[in-house]
Amino acid sequence: MLTLGLMFALAGCGQKSQTDVVDALTKKMSEIKGYKADAKMTLKMGSEPQVYDVEVWYEAPSNYRVNLKNAQKDQSQIILRNKEGVFVLTPALNKSFRFQSEWPKNSSQAYLYESLVMDVKDDKDASFKTTDNSYVFESKTRYQNNKMLPLQIIEFDKKTLEPKRVEVMDSDRNTLVEVKFEKTSFNPDYGKGAFDVNKNMTGAQLEVPVMKTEEDASLEVQYPTAEIDGVVLAGEKMIETEEGQKAVLTYAGADKEYTLIENNSKVVTEAAVTTVTGEPIDLGFTVGYMTDNSISWSYEGTDFMLAGKNLTMDELLMVAKSVAPVGEK
Repeated sequence: MLTLGLMFALAGCGQKSQTDVVDALTKKMSEIKGYKADAKMTLKMGSEPQVYDVEVWYEAPSNYRVNLKNAQKDQSQIILRNKEGVFVLTPALNKSFRFQSEWPKNSSQAYLYESLVMDVKDDKDASFKTTDNSYVFESKTRYQNNKMLPLQIIEFDKKTLEPKRVEVMDSDRNTLVEVKFEKTSFNPDYGKGAFDVNKNMTGAQLEVPVMKTEEDASLEVQYPTAEIDGVVLAGEKMIETEEGQKAVLTYAGADKEYTLIENNSKVVTEAAVTTVTGEPIDLGFTVGYMTDNSISWSYEGTDFMLAGKNLTMDELLMVAKSVAPVGEK
């Protein structure tokens, strides 16, 4: 019995409980003045994985800068939050959109440290295990408008409590989004204007030049591959406008229908911030904005607007995420 008791004592020595770790993560987040993180985000929603470089800056209590770059496609977007609001910048188009939004507090964000801490703290049913170098949680996500990704595995470094890896899964436990953190530094110093809209737009355009567009370029129509029961392509027309061609695709079924409108993106010659009604929405390959029954986004030189009738937001998201040039899905 003495030997058995000693074994139990040794096994328990130094082991932190799930509550201990959650408390330590919460304390860490409340004490830091900010952080910088570099990560690789891989999307596995199409036939070929898409890899993005993610650079995150956070300055307490509420300044954010998230730079999402797809090096292979020479494009980037920046999500900014400062005292003036939430902004999504698309440097290649010289466009800035402003939102009155609670982002990022209103949903899970796989590349934000404090969001991951909140996820494991809020989920009372989260599972927990310890490895040699990590604390690993499996928790529910807090995606308000995307129930297709309900689960996630989150790994924190055992010594520093830095985020190491996140896998976001569908209901069948297939990993569709993976974030691997390469470097995290706490309490960095930020220069003046680090979260300023104009300064970030100018700096980004030095790396990703403003896109050149052809006035009379023909529109390459793109089709969604997602399937909704009974809903099929019911109409397709090309409209000639003063600003170029516009494609209107209509999909309809017994009780559901949606319309997808596409046109070539136009580069804004004089930069100005456009205020929009809605919430920024991360589609994976790009950041768009969402209203009650529509999603709008730009991708690789094309603007899209998807509007649905009697579709759930999950269904709208599923359709939007499935729209890509031939060969990418």
